[in-house]
Amino acid sequence: MSNVILAIDIGSMAIKAVIAEIDEFNEVKILGHGITRSQGVKKGIITNIDLASKSIRQSVNDARRIAGNNISSAIVSISSAYTKSTNSIGIVNIPQKDITVKEISRVMETALYNADIPKEYEVLHVLPYNFKVDEQSNIEDPYNMNATRMEVETHIIIAQKSSLSNLKKSILSAGLQIESIVLDSYASAIATMSEDEKTLGVSVIDMGGQTSSISVFKGNALRFNRFLPVGSNHITNDISIALHTPLNVAESVKRNYGDLIEGSDDILELPIIGDTDNKNSIPLKVVQNVMVARVEESFLILAKYLDKSELKNSIGAGIVLTGGMTKLKNIREFAQSIFPGVAVRVGYPKELKGLFDDLKGPENSTVIGLLLYKAGHHTQYEVDNNKILLHQKEEQQEGLSDIKLGANTSANNNDYSIKDLRKQDESHNDSIVFADLPGVENQSGDFIGKVKNWIKQLF
Repeated sequence: MSNVILAIDIGSMAIKAVIAEIDEFNEVKILGHGITRSQGVKKGIITNIDLASKSIRQSVNDARRIAGNNISSAIVSISSAYTKSTNSIGIVNIPQKDITVKEISRVMETALYNADIPKEYEVLHVLPYNFKVDEQSNIEDPYNMNATRMEVETHIIIAQKSSLSNLKKSILSAGLQIESIVLDSYASAIATMSEDEKTLGVSVIDMGGQTSSISVFKGNALRFNRFLPVGSNHITNDISIALHTPLNVAESVKRNYGDLIEGSDDILELPIIGDTDNKNSIPLKVVQNVMVARVEESFLILAKYLDKSELKNSIGAGIVLTGGMTKLKNIREFAQSIFPGVAVRVGYPKELKGLFDDLKGPENSTVIGLLLYKAGHHTQYEVDNNKILLHQKEEQQEGLSDIKLGANTSANNNDYSIKDLRKQDESHNDSIVFADLPGVENQSGDFIGKVKNWIKQLF
């Protein structure tokens, strides 16, 4: 059975909506898309709800027309500008000795409970990056292991409640409902990283129109993320100011003549702001110097972030550059000079069925990542903004029919609700809950009942 989804990337330069279908094998097929110039959004932050809502509605309507589907529930990106991150540890005992999804959910809930989260912030993602079972660390997947104690280290991403509220209002004003919210840089990384890169460790730098971000993944898990309010639009502004030429001309010069490595002796005749009769003769080398100054500054700041993460030596696969700013000529080679000894490549979104040409560029990594996130390419056992534990484990217990402990009735039927777990824990203790499972003695039963059961087994 297929599941139709809507992904919306709210960027500073464009609002992108994509409708896709996820089949029973979690394969994604794109049905329609819409791209609208962003209004009411600056440096990743919503500054005008009405204008932002109008842009969202237009892009979604365009996608609906192409897809022939009026879906109204969406998975939405949120800018790193809104967010902060922190780390936390959770530890639980395993009374019945076997680790099930319930125990994993409990240890994730404990890590979230132990986290130092300000009152004005709300949790977006709780991402596990290291499980420890008894004395063994770096456990890739603790599920079904035998242990008496389990520990987890998590990276928690939080967002300002007021900013989240503004985002939700913009979506609701467009006549839509929010199914889930995903950090934009996290989605971009999902769309561009290979499995080998995640295993070896990789840093993903997402450079957009007005913002940039850096994330570090190690052992298939997000370990670090930071935000920089600088993007390719700042280069346009710099060129406009330095050459005293209109913004649209500066943007055209950047796109058509900008080169970060190879110089040129050519001369450009550019119009002057406020003077329609005269033009300035500008050496192309001046344009290059302006661009290099801004890009170098951005990369150096991001390099400092990487150093502060203390994970630079862990990115064996190097750096992946993505986002619209990566369209600048020779940006990969330029980044290589800023990060000596580190492999650098430009990351394009993964190929999907029905992928339109308009969506194949690196500037579309976030919206494609949202689709992949919904298709199960998220971190195993992460807790999303709805407090749901995301996983692909089927909790099948012999004698329990089709019942799944705490299972969420989603399309994939594989989400485990921490809120449901808390309700269970309030009314049952561990021994009672697991005494009801086959092969586990009922601790509350009397001795005579046990004897009768033994006799029945004998005969």
